[in-house]
Amino acid sequence: MSPNLATTSSTRWFDLADRVLHGHELTDSQALEILAAPDEEILDLLAAAYRIRHHYFGNRVKLNYLVNAKNGLCPEDCHYCSQSKDSDAPLEKYRLMTQEQIIEKAEHAASLHAGTCCIVISGRGPTDDEVEHVAGAVRTIKARHPEMKICACLGLLNPDQAQRLAEAGADRYNHNINTAESYYDEICSTHTYRERLETVAAAKKAGISPCSGVIVGMGETRHQVVESAVALRTLDADSIPVNFLLEIEGTPLASDEEMAARAANPDIDPITPRYCLKVLAMFRFVNPSKEIRASAGREEHLRSLQPMSLYAANALFLADYLTEPGQAPDMDRQMIEDLGFEWEAPQP
Repeated sequence: MSPNLATTSSTRWFDLADRVLHGHELTDSQALEILAAPDEEILDLLAAAYRIRHHYFGNRVKLNYLVNAKNGLCPEDCHYCSQSKDSDAPLEKYRLMTQEQIIEKAEHAASLHAGTCCIVISGRGPTDDEVEHVAGAVRTIKARHPEMKICACLGLLNPDQAQRLAEAGADRYNHNINTAESYYDEICSTHTYRERLETVAAAKKAGISPCSGVIVGMGETRHQVVESAVALRTLDADSIPVNFLLEIEGTPLASDEEMAARAANPDIDPITPRYCLKVLAMFRFVNPSKEIRASAGREEHLRSLQPMSLYAANALFLADYLTEPGQAPDMDRQMIEDLGFEWEAPQP
């Protein structure tokens, strides 16, 4: 890359970052320019994204831990998910953990210095009894670890259920939009995009911090990736997990036909490490003050470039995901230290 090109690239992205820091909302065309940035500009792009990230979060990294409290047994047909009714993936299925088991998992999260523990159950949505069961565990966890944030992820939620979780002390509710509204019908038919938005709205109305994110690499176009980032800005999600599709054998999106179709479509970007970094940078520019979390798929798709993701993202999941293994927590902590960053200590 010539010196003139490098200067032009860094100036362009840094000027855009400064505009964002002064209140500019990124336009769709500007977001698309980030996803289409030449690979030679990735370092300049990440440096500009880091300027925004550092302004709001310094060098702190928020650590999140997942508790898979109920696995499988789901009547929904989400094409990416190994727990869905249409999945043939080998899976250990179990009903809702006891409160003692959930609490024990939260104790492990505390031992890993996770600031947020996310309690997840499979299914379309919880029964009232399941909500009360989880709420009971939340009360005990908050009594023992008031500094730990508790996130619940229980599926479609009604306002009364959201209120009960809030009263128990749940700090956050996760319900991902997963993809753009214009693409949603391609990945799920048993519930709607609108129902997902209604669940996030119910959590917000109850006073619970909304967490909602995406899965990139399911066959959506660049325009649809941008559409989802802008939708999350409109939704005002406080925390945005950015997942990259894990092609789990036995799920519809991992079929040979689906994979071949995505590979052959010129409008669909292959999920390379460089593209993943551009996606994370774009989400930072579009949602500058929000927690951007490098989530499932980062190990597989970012590979040796994983550390670079934290120049745009300011959070990650420790250890395993719902049904797939993640990187060992010690490796994550080493990665954070090697960058000269620090994990954020839970605050009371």
